[in-house]
Amino acid sequence: MPTAKEQLELLQRGVVELIDEKDLLAKLEKSVATGKPLRIKLGVDPTAPDIHLGFTVVTRKLRQFQDLGHQVVLIVGDYTATVGDPSGKSKTRARLTHAQVLKNAETYQEQIFRIVDREKTEIVYNGEWFGTLSFDKVTELMSRITVAQMLERQEFQNRYASGSPISLHEFLYPLMQGLDSVMIEADVELGGTDQKFNVLRGRELQRDADLCEIFGKPAQEPQVGLFMPILIGTDGKEKMSKSTGNYVGISEPAQVMYHKIYTIPDDLAESWTTLLTDLSLEEIEQWKSKVLADGAQINAWKAWLAGDIVAQYHGEAASKEAAEREAAVHRGEALPEDTPEFQAGAEIANLLDLLVACGAVPSRGEGKKLLQNGGVTVDGAKGFDPNSSLPTQAFILRAGKRKFWKVIR
Repeated sequence: MPTAKEQLELLQRGVVELIDEKDLLAKLEKSVATGKPLRIKLGVDPTAPDIHLGFTVVTRKLRQFQDLGHQVVLIVGDYTATVGDPSGKSKTRARLTHAQVLKNAETYQEQIFRIVDREKTEIVYNGEWFGTLSFDKVTELMSRITVAQMLERQEFQNRYASGSPISLHEFLYPLMQGLDSVMIEADVELGGTDQKFNVLRGRELQRDADLCEIFGKPAQEPQVGLFMPILIGTDGKEKMSKSTGNYVGISEPAQVMYHKIYTIPDDLAESWTTLLTDLSLEEIEQWKSKVLADGAQINAWKAWLAGDIVAQYHGEAASKEAAEREAAVHRGEALPEDTPEFQAGAEIANLLDLLVACGAVPSRGEGKKLLQNGGVTVDGAKGFDPNSSLPTQAFILRAGKRKFWKVIR
C-alpha cells in the first residue's frame, strides 16, 4: 500500500472539494498503520435503467480507492429512490414504485461493475433498514434537523422564493442519505458537487452519539466528503443528462459513443480527459501545448479521447473499428450508426423547407447560408438552390460536416 501522502495525492486528481483534507490524511495514516482499509461509500438511486459518462466520474474515483486497497460499499437506494433526491431540481421528482427501482437496479449494477471491481465491493440495499423502520425512529431522525437548516439548501431556497411547492417527503431525503452513512459506518462518501448538502448531513449524524445508539451503531468519526465536478454534456453548456439529450451512455454502440465524444466542443477536451481517462497530468499538459502551437491538433486530441473511452467499455478492437468508421463518415463513404429517419410529407416543397423541418438549421436564413456555402448534400450531390425540389424516393440528407438524415418519401 502506498504511503498516506502518496494516496492523498493520487486521490485528489479531479476533486473539486474535500471536507476536509486533514481528516482524510488522518484516516489514510491510520489505515496504513493498522492495515485496516477505509470504508468508501457511494449511494446510487436507480431512477433509470442506464447510466452515462457523467456518472462514471464518481465511479472511476471509487475504483481508484479500490486499487489502493480500500473497501468500497455500494448502497443501492431502493428506498431513497422512491423518495427522490431534490439535489439540483427545480420541482418535485416524479415518484417511482419500489418495483420500478428494483428493476432499474439490475442494469445499474451490471454497468457500474464495468468500472468498479465487483469482487471487492460490498453491496447493500438501504431497504434493509428503512424497510423496517418504526415511526418513533423516523421522528427521532427528523428531530435532528430544523426547517431553517433545510431551507439553507439552495434548491429549496429558490423554490420557496418562487412559490414552487416543496413536498415534506423531500425533506426526508438528506436525512435518509445521512443515516445510510451511520448504518454502514462510512469513512469517506463520494458524490458530485450537487451532493454536498446531503453528505454533510451524514457527517452530522455520525457525530450524534445518541442517534447512533438508537440505531444500534457505535459513535463514529465523521466521514470525509469527497466531491467530484459535474461533467458538462456534449452540448458544452449543461450538466450531462438524459433528459437534455447531451449524454454519452456507456451501453451505447461503440461507433455512437465514438462519434459523440469526437464531436464534443473543443474546450471540453481537457476536463473530459482529466475526469474520464487515466492519462497523466503531464501528458495532458503535452496535449495542451500541442494545441497551443497548432489549433488543428485539437481533433487529434479528441480522436485519442474518443478511442480511449470507447476502449474502456467496448475493448480495443471495437474502438479501432469505430475510429475507422468515423473517418469513413467524414470522407462521405459511410453513414453514422445513429442516423435518424425523417418523414418528408407533401407539405415540404423544397430543400430549404426540409432543412428547417428536420432541425438541420434553426431558421430559413441559416439554411440559405448553409446552402450557399456548399454545406448541404442530397445523396452525395451538393445542393445550392433553396428552391430545388426533392427526390421522389428515399434519400440521404447531409447538413454540415456530420449531420445526416435518412429522408423517407
